[in-house]
Amino acid sequence: MSRVHKVDISWDRRPGGVVANVVFDNARRLNVLNPPALLDLTEAFLGLAREDDLRAVVFSGAGGRAFIGGADINHMANMRHPEDGRAFITLVHKLCQAIRDCPVPVICRLEGYTLGAGLEVAAACDMRIAADNAHFGMPEVKVGIPSVVEAALLPRLIGWGRTSWLLLTAETIDAATADRWGLVEQVVPAAKLDGAVERCVASIVEATPKSVRAQKRLMRRWERLPLDEAVQAGIDAFAQSVADGEHIERMTAFVNRKRG
Repeated sequence: MSRVHKVDISWDRRPGGVVANVVFDNARRLNVLNPPALLDLTEAFLGLAREDDLRAVVFSGAGGRAFIGGADINHMANMRHPEDGRAFITLVHKLCQAIRDCPVPVICRLEGYTLGAGLEVAAACDMRIAADNAHFGMPEVKVGIPSVVEAALLPRLIGWGRTSWLLLTAETIDAATADRWGLVEQVVPAAKLDGAVERCVASIVEATPKSVRAQKRLMRRWERLPLDEAVQAGIDAFAQSVADGEHIERMTAFVNRKRG
């Protein structure tokens, strides 16, 4: 399958580390995902995970009309065997997993449409900041398939009832509704979207790098553990952070400032 898309990564080098900007560009087709695109995006996020000085990732879709408009329906319409479906949807999952496994926060910058597999990818990100022109939906049941893989994250974000509404009615919701439901963390006018993303990134970079990575790693463990074990995992993470010593300079400066 020929590649008509691009995955552009630019590097914003700051005193506190590096911020990566990942832009997926298949804008002529609302940034839909086909197998080559899924492979290239997964490879990009796996590569970012190996960058020691990485502090945050901003993930966007090109063109302004969509973050990701879903999976490529032309490709899916040609699937005839169960293994075709298994292979394709596994590629979607592997991209989402690469995003979730990225050791630093991934901020999803949303404008226009985020549909189907695009919403699964957005749900896999750590935070979602949307323009007020954004729309969200899971239209799969209208084209004969269920919503799967990282759609399983949606009940944790918006609850079972609202997840049922999205997945079973296949209706599209606007940015204000997504904000009210908790699907996104912030909605701003489209002209202010970059500023809102930058404020989020700046807050992350202002924190200490090891503590941010430790926090994301711990939050992923919390998802899998019963409460008692999650609390114990936090105790272990806290002890490790003391061993790392990253807190000493920051806390000492705070104490001295209070005394001054």
